[in-house]
Amino acid sequence: MEDRIVVTGLGTINPIGNSAAESWRNALEGVSGVGLISLFDASNSPVRFACEAKNFKPEEFMPAKDARRRDRFEQLATAAAKEAINHAGLDLDLLDRWRVGVFIATAIGGLGTLQDGVRLFDREGNRKISPFTVAMMMSNGAAGMVGIDYGFRGPSSCIASACASGADGIGNAWMWLRSGLIDVAIAGASDATINEIGVVALERSGAMSNRNDGYQMTPQPFDLNRDGLVMGEGAAILVLEKESHARRRGATILAELAGYGASADGFHITAPLEDGAGGAMAIRQALAAARINPDEVSYINAHGTGTVLNDSAETRAIKVAYGDLAYNIPVSSTKSMTGHMMGATAALEAVFCVQAVQMDAVPPTIHYQTRDPACDLDYVPNQAREFTVEVAVSNAFGFGGHNAVLVFRKFR
Repeated sequence: MEDRIVVTGLGTINPIGNSAAESWRNALEGVSGVGLISLFDASNSPVRFACEAKNFKPEEFMPAKDARRRDRFEQLATAAAKEAINHAGLDLDLLDRWRVGVFIATAIGGLGTLQDGVRLFDREGNRKISPFTVAMMMSNGAAGMVGIDYGFRGPSSCIASACASGADGIGNAWMWLRSGLIDVAIAGASDATINEIGVVALERSGAMSNRNDGYQMTPQPFDLNRDGLVMGEGAAILVLEKESHARRRGATILAELAGYGASADGFHITAPLEDGAGGAMAIRQALAAARINPDEVSYINAHGTGTVLNDSAETRAIKVAYGDLAYNIPVSSTKSMTGHMMGATAALEAVFCVQAVQMDAVPPTIHYQTRDPACDLDYVPNQAREFTVEVAVSNAFGFGGHNAVLVFRKFR
């Protein structure tokens, strides 16, 4: 009998919660994480609002010495991993640590460290640069540090596929587990790019909302008046296991990670393939891997960034993949609450999908006011919805044309 891949632990730090449970409660209540930027002086920035991880104190999750030697994206990952590992009830003394892999993705890595290092170098020269700069800056730093913290010695990797990074990281872990070469995976993503260069660079790309007056109603995924994404930050981690391993140790199984699919648009570095074919292919692959028919899908957590092109292209991708069934499947964008956490968002949305199949409820798309004829699906506007969620699908589509889709199923 095939060993299913199951979820046994969840952890997250994000703009609407500093734990998985708090984040889920706030998501169902439609809490917005948007606010004025406090992480730097944004008075001269073209965009002065974002979705920050609030009240995050890294010293509560790690020794102060370690916190000082870790970039914010690494601190966030460390905190989320700690919660997920504790939630899963992993007994480190009983684990074969050679068979535990760490797969923590990021879109950007230690951008804050890079920015501060360049400024310090320009101001005071090379002797002032910290010897920890490389470890704080490198994209694989979060994966490496979580592995070091717990002594995990299985495969460790960091996928960087823009906004699809978190889903690809979890999908990579799923494939390693299915190979039989590991028993447990710590999988997810982290990003922290709310700093001067991160905000200005994304604003210059044309993808970002610059609604400094009235920011409280941004982002607006799938709404006719959407004007761009809102930058977020955070981390989300899942503990994945082979079912046989989870059963042997008496773990509580939260859901099954049933399928993963990926594709590339091969079209444009920022714009999605207009007919949605790339996203649709990733959806079809994920459903096929899960052996799930389109009519069995209960809920879709959309990529739903709030940009004009992405939301309309994703709507088309869903229609191509599901046909007329697309109109019967609730679709929501939790980015309307969390903002776009870059590579980490897909990992958080995977957490929300696990909770949806556990709790039989789906979060809303908040800030939804005006229907767009190009976006004509059921976007669960403004109010959460309770119903039986057997299968939840998470879409992630990134700059560079990266498409990644995860399928979660109620565990029976």
